[in-house]
Amino acid sequence: MVDRFIARFGEEKIALLHSKLSVGERYDEWKRIERKEAKIVIGARSAIFAPVKDLGIIIIDEEHDTSYKSDMTPKYNAKEIAYYLAKQNKIPLVLGSATPNVETYYKMQNSNGLITLKNRANNSKLPKVEVIDMKKELAFGNKSMLSLKLHEMIEQNIKNKKQTILFLNRRGYSTFVMCRDCGYTATCNKCNITLTYHRKENKLKCHYCGYERPNFTECPECKSHNIRYFGTGTQKLEEQINKIFPEAKTIRMDIDTVSRKNSYEDILNKFKNENIDILIGTQMVVKGHHFPNVTLVGVIAADSSMYMSDFRSNERTFQLLTQVAR
Repeated sequence: MVDRFIARFGEEKIALLHSKLSVGERYDEWKRIERKEAKIVIGARSAIFAPVKDLGIIIIDEEHDTSYKSDMTPKYNAKEIAYYLAKQNKIPLVLGSATPNVETYYKMQNSNGLITLKNRANNSKLPKVEVIDMKKELAFGNKSMLSLKLHEMIEQNIKNKKQTILFLNRRGYSTFVMCRDCGYTATCNKCNITLTYHRKENKLKCHYCGYERPNFTECPECKSHNIRYFGTGTQKLEEQINKIFPEAKTIRMDIDTVSRKNSYEDILNKFKNENIDILIGTQMVVKGHHFPNVTLVGVIAADSSMYMSDFRSNERTFQLLTQVAR
């Protein structure tokens, strides 16, 4: 997004605010905004607090995204603050999304504020989407995470020097660790949900609050060593893809691989410019990127997000899969 705005308006008019900036960089950008040197502020949810003078418009892209709501102190919802600022300054607020929240869509319909784009950019068509029932595949002896069709298409892509994206909305190696003798499952002390196993660091982590602890080989309850790992995350998927397609170059993108500054951009540039065959990742890999050489996207365990303890799980799954397809 920043690259597109710089190409259109020039670098000196744009300020950038996000959590990966150092304190000094954030201060410099803040002051540039305050001095009216920057006319456009681009950023994550905290950018809504930028000291913009003579504010003319607020645009919230991908308004359906849950990350606009902060669970950390101070708790706030960037969309609600945007509504307030727009009302106070009597300026337009644009909420953009191909898959808007149901309540946003309803509100806009009833306030005559709904603007619909009838066609995609350049009148391009949506790609062909095929749903594979993995239960049927299992009945024929396929115990892999990949369907036979997806396996065949990835193979074809590698031969044709085309790129593939594999999306799995779970990071880590295994989704939970359990003792097969007594049934003990490692859970978070704060959230009371199962901890995810991260093989590289040999740690168990909570993906909600960040709690982590060392992995165990002996059950804390019954002292058994019959410990088993269940479920699949991006780390395990990457390992399996490297075994199935040893000749292919792969790269993984999730929270664990983009913790360093600029690592997000580095991975995307590497995938785009270094002829990497397969990009494996979580939601990050399907967020509006443009890769001309990508001709195949595979969604692993596409229905898994429907079983989350969230009354919106069906809606969120629809949003996620539609975003992947477009």
